[in-house]
This record gives sequence, structure tokens and C-alpha cells, in this order.
Amino acid sequence: MKQSEYIHRVTERVMTRLTEINRCSVPIGVSNRHVHVSKEAYQVLFGQDNLTKKVDLKQPGQYAANEIVTLIGPKGSIEKVRILGPFREETQVEISLTDSFVLGVPGVIRESGDLKGTPGITLMGPKGVVTISQGVIVAHRHIHMHPSDASRMGVFDKERVSVTIYGERELTFSNVIVRVSPKFALEMHIDVDEANAGYIKNNDIGIVSKT
Repeated sequence: MKQSEYIHRVTERVMTRLTEINRCSVPIGVSNRHVHVSKEAYQVLFGQDNLTKKVDLKQPGQYAANEIVTLIGPKGSIEKVRILGPFREETQVEISLTDSFVLGVPGVIRESGDLKGTPGITLMGPKGVVTISQGVIVAHRHIHMHPSDASRMGVFDKERVSVTIYGERELTFSNVIVRVSPKFALEMHIDVDEANAGYIKNNDIGIVSKT
């Protein structure tokens, strides 16, 4: 084989691989502990009716509010935990496994909204205190996708995939849940513990592959 032919074939393979990586790439969002509250809980905690927006988040319609609360568990507490809007039907507290040790509550890994049988906790705001009987979760790692993203990657809603993040502490996350909706923007969500394990920062890029 001539050298020129060899270089051409290698170049083709590299370009094919780059195309595949680009097709299956997803930006990473690192989620710190946060709270989603019902309007009723918010009224007790803050003595007012409406959340006040601090900054929009990547997911359409979602935002970080100015309001913060203290989480109080059987063993300890964590201050300055931010509320994310808009309001939800049921209050949900998302923490890391490390946080669960600090608070003294079981670290139950669940998808958002799947709250049956999860631990409860007490939330303290400037105007009042709310105790929930369930709603504390460690969020299962997942990817938000628009249907066009899912089509491009060849995946479907609720499918489990693997995601590799390259770098100094290269890491592959398996058992990542795909969540598809026209309301979503492409982003993989992991918590702080998972991010620290791989030295991962917001907007780093992961490569999706079939499990």
C-alpha cells in the first residue's frame, strides 16, 4: 500500500470516529443539593406567594430562585439550600449521598418525582418550618433530551445508556436513564459526588454509548 493510500484510510477512520463522537456527545450539568417546593410549603416557609427568579437554568422554564432554606435531619443540618422553580405539586429535596450522611437520612436513589417510600425531612425558612413525610432523594443520573437528540443518537425514553467523560480522571457512567420530551434541552445531570469522582465540571462533554 502506498503511503498516500495509508494516510487517506487513516484519515477516513479518524473522520468517521469524530463524526460518531459529535453525534453522541452530551454536555454535563453538575447538580448541587436543591429543593423543589409546593406552593403551600413555600407560603409557610417564606410567608409570601411567589418565588423570585435568580437565574434561568438550561432546561426550558426552570430557574434557580433567590430563596434558600435550611435542611434539618435527625443527625445534622445543611444551610443555604437553594429552591428551584417553578412550584411543584409535591415538595422534593435532592441531595448527594455525602449529604445523606451529614443529615442522617437514608440515601435513596430515585428518579425525580418517584417519591413513594422515600425519607422525610424538615425544611426551615425565614418565616416558618415545614416537615415532609417523604420526598428526599439522591437523583438517579440521567440525560434530558429533545426528541430530535434521541433520534440522532438512536435512543429512546427510559432507555439505559453509558456515558464516558474523558480527561485526567476518565470515567464511564453506566445505567444512565434517558428522558425524552419536547420540553427538554440536551443535558446530562449528575450530582456533586459523581462529578468529583471524575473531576467533572459543568459543560464538560460526555459520549453516549449503548449499554
